[in-house]
Amino acid sequence: MGPSELFEKLRNMRGGLEPLMEKMTLISGDAEQPDIGLSAADRQKIIDNVDIIIHAAATIRFDEELRKAVFLNVRATKVVVGIAKECKHLKLMIHISTAYCHLHEKLLEEKPYPPPADPHKIIESMEWMDEATVAAVTPQLLNKIPNSYAFTKALGEALVVEAFDEIPAIVLRPSIVIPIWQEPIPGWTDNINGPTGLLIGAGKGVIRSMYCKSNSYADYLPVDVFVSGIMISAWYWIQEGNHSVRVVNFTSSAEIKVTWSEMIEAGREIIMNRLPLNGVAWYPGGSMKHSRLYHNICMVLFHWIPAILVDTLLLVLGYKPVLIRVQRRIQKGFEVFEYYTTNQWDFQSDIAQNERKALNARERRDYKVDAVGLDISRYFEDCILSARRYILKEGDETIPAARRHMKVMYVVDIVFRCLFWALVLYWLSGWFSPLFSASSTAPVSDPAASLPSIST
Repeated sequence: MGPSELFEKLRNMRGGLEPLMEKMTLISGDAEQPDIGLSAADRQKIIDNVDIIIHAAATIRFDEELRKAVFLNVRATKVVVGIAKECKHLKLMIHISTAYCHLHEKLLEEKPYPPPADPHKIIESMEWMDEATVAAVTPQLLNKIPNSYAFTKALGEALVVEAFDEIPAIVLRPSIVIPIWQEPIPGWTDNINGPTGLLIGAGKGVIRSMYCKSNSYADYLPVDVFVSGIMISAWYWIQEGNHSVRVVNFTSSAEIKVTWSEMIEAGREIIMNRLPLNGVAWYPGGSMKHSRLYHNICMVLFHWIPAILVDTLLLVLGYKPVLIRVQRRIQKGFEVFEYYTTNQWDFQSDIAQNERKALNARERRDYKVDAVGLDISRYFEDCILSARRYILKEGDETIPAARRHMKVMYVVDIVFRCLFWALVLYWLSGWFSPLFSASSTAPVSDPAASLPSIST
């Protein structure tokens, strides 16, 4: 999906994008490069003219190579903070962090926390180490932190906190950012991170097992709700003059909690009965496992063995194998995802709640930052429909054919299950039949034979 459809509403409201573009100055940069790729002239232009900075650039890949994650999430933040210190008219710098960057805290409060390492030393070390050395020291640097994302976001946040006494700055910590709820296109997203990827994998029938505490929940935040939260936080600091606010947790679990099992069941019902995906590999099924051993056994039986068999058949028929590659990606995703599905965190959000109370009725309508009116089933349906359209490129006209295919796969699934259990029973009967035969043919002693004979 290109910008044309995503900005269609804005275009209609403003008479096209051209009038807006005339009011904007675009400056190119690269957050991975030293000085974020800014020319001296562009840097000076920012210093002379900018009064609000929103720093949202980051890599959100959990398994990003550490050096790249440090450059994008830490060094780039240090550069932006340096520019902010030089800005002649700076009113506010907003740094976008994450609610999942201090994972040792089971209750995340709205306050700064000590970083897991010195961010300045980490930047310096990444700049002189070669890739092999970085790979070797990564486990020691991360220590108990599960991935480079959480590690580097905590370091980046620390750099902003360090500058609190020098610049007007706040840290916003959103939870897991998920597809749009309302504006401008319900359900829109441009990636398969988080729940969207899980729903697609399960809907295609390639995810059959998941190691998870099914009754626990994660904290999600639709991206349009968070964008409104950014605007409100800027207004709260500048217009209301409340400069005591420095760290804000933008989370949703204080209002609404959706467990992993509820999310999966809602998505499964929608995909099976209303919006099936095209070309499903198998009828959606499987379950969440509380036992890692049980999950690993199911992964072998229902993920890897079918993938090997299907890819072997594809090779024999002269086609390119695909399922083993898909299963490797799923396995890698599970390795990152399982830490979050088997742990539980809670979040304090008092400041965000107070900011919401400061809004009038019209502002609460135009800048939606609460869960009033949220229909979970409808939201998931929008997410799946948008995933079909914009990620999988499956047009709405293919939905009837997808429903027919889903019915066929349902029959295939039932037939396969019956054959599978019939084979199991046949194998068990074959295994036990020698035991029964041996017991039935064993000689039976005759009590009378042991009595002495009496002759007459």
